[in-house]
Amino acid sequence: MTKPQKKQQQQQGKKPKTAIIPTREEDFPEWYQQVIKAADMAENSPVRGCMIIKPYGYALWENIQRNFDDIIKDLGVQNAYFPLLIPLEFMSREAEHVDGFATECAVVTHHRLEKGDDGKLIPAESAKLEEPYIIRPTSETIIGDSMSRWVQSYRDLPMKLNQWCNVMRWEMRTRMFLRTSEFLWQEGHNAFEDGEGSHEDAMKMAHAYADFAEEYLAMPMLRGEKTADERFPGAIATYTMEAMMQDGKALQAGTSHDMGQNFAKSFGVKFQGRDEKESFAHTTSWGISTRLIGGMIMMHADDDGMIMPPKVAPIQVQIIPITKDDNKEALLKYCTAFKKSLKSIGVRADVDARDLRNPDKMWGAVKKGIPLRVEIGGREMEEGVLTHVRRDIGKDSKATVSQEDFVATVHGILNDIQSTLFEKAKAFRDENLRDVSSIEEIDAFYKDGNVGFVKTDVSILQNPAFAKLKDTYKLTSRLMPFDDKGTKVVIGKAY
Repeated sequence: MTKPQKKQQQQQGKKPKTAIIPTREEDFPEWYQQVIKAADMAENSPVRGCMIIKPYGYALWENIQRNFDDIIKDLGVQNAYFPLLIPLEFMSREAEHVDGFATECAVVTHHRLEKGDDGKLIPAESAKLEEPYIIRPTSETIIGDSMSRWVQSYRDLPMKLNQWCNVMRWEMRTRMFLRTSEFLWQEGHNAFEDGEGSHEDAMKMAHAYADFAEEYLAMPMLRGEKTADERFPGAIATYTMEAMMQDGKALQAGTSHDMGQNFAKSFGVKFQGRDEKESFAHTTSWGISTRLIGGMIMMHADDDGMIMPPKVAPIQVQIIPITKDDNKEALLKYCTAFKKSLKSIGVRADVDARDLRNPDKMWGAVKKGIPLRVEIGGREMEEGVLTHVRRDIGKDSKATVSQEDFVATVHGILNDIQSTLFEKAKAFRDENLRDVSSIEEIDAFYKDGNVGFVKTDVSILQNPAFAKLKDTYKLTSRLMPFDDKGTKVVIGKAY
C-alpha cells in the first residue's frame, strides 16, 4: 500500500470531524497516545518511564488475563509466585542471559533511608546491602533455582509453572502499553525430561498465544521462528507471533522459547532418569504482556477513538438514557432493569447515569470503543423499543428494535463485530505483505513509500547489501513463517 491517501472528504476540500487530534494520517504516534487518553485507559506516572493503568484499562487487562489463564490451566500449567528481587549472583550464573538484560536492570543497593545534612532523605550508608538485588526483568533465574530443589526424579516432570506479575526493564524511550520501564505480564517456565518435550511445549505455547490473540483480541498473527540474531538470549529457538499495525509496522506480540538445557545446567535442574542416570532438564519460557493492549489499539482504533473487540471489552453494551427533567428518575430505573436483563444472559452492560449532556455520553462511548451503544428515551421506554449503534460501523448500523429482539440477537451482533474487526485487520495485513525475490525489490518497495512487510528467501539475510538496506529503512527480520519451513523470512519496520 502507498502512503495513506487523503480521505474522500479531504479530496473534496472538507476535513472530516474527528474526536482524536491529530489523526492517524497526520501523526500516528501522537494519535496513539491521544486514543489512550480519550479512552481514559492510562496516563504517564511520576516515576520515569512508568504508567498508571486506570480502571478502564485495567479492566481490559483483567479480561485478557482471566481468559488466557483458563487456557494455560487447561494445558496443565499451575500458577505460582516468585520474589520481585533477584540476587545478583543468580543473574551472574547465566552469562548469555544477563548480557541481554544488563543495560536494562534496575538495582537495589540499600535497605533503609536516612536524612542527609540538608534534611532530605538519602540511602543510609550503614544500610548498604552486601550483595545488590536486581528487580526482575524476567524470572528464569530465580525459578530455575527453585526447580533445582523441586525436581529430583523424572516423576516430577513435566513441571509447568506460570506467574502473573510485574517486571522492570529500564527503558530509555518509553510509550504507554508498548514499552514502559515497568509492565505487567505472565511468564511461564516449564521443565521436561527431553528435548522433544521442550520443543513441543515451546511450539504449543506459541500457537496458544496466536490462537488467543486471534480469537479474543481479533488480531491476525503471523506465526514463526525468530532468526538467530533475534533469538532470546540463552535460548536454542524462539517462536513468535507478529502483528501488523495500521501504519504498517510490526509488533512482536508474544514469544515462546525453547531453552534446551542451558538454564538447567546453570541452575542445577537435574533429575534421576528412567535409566537411573542423572540428566539435566530441558526447559521452556514464554510470555505475553500489556504490550498486547498497545497492539490492539494500533490495530483497531480509528480517528474517533478506541474500538474494543467484544470478547475482551470491559463494557460490551453501553446503555445511554436520553433523559429529560420530567422522566429522568423513571428512565434510569428502567435502564437499570434492562442492564440486569443483559447481565443475566452474560453480556457486560453498563448504564451511563452521569449528569452530562446526551451527546457527551454518546461521544464518551465512542472514544472508549464500547462495541454497542444503546439509546433509550422516554418514548422508547413507553413503546418497549431501543436504538442501537455498532462502534465498528457507526451511524450506518443504527437500528431501532424491540427490547425483546435486541436481547435475542445481542450475542450475534457482538460476535459479528468480533469477526468483522478480525477480517478487516487481516485484509489490511494481506494487502500489505509483499512477496519479493531480490534486494532490488525490497529497496523499491520501501523507496516507493509503501508500508507493510516483505517476504523473501531467508538466504537474503546473508547478502552484504541487505545490511545497508536495513540501516537505510530501519528494517528487521521479524520471523521465518512456520508454513514455509524455514525457507522464507518476513522483514519489516517494527516497534
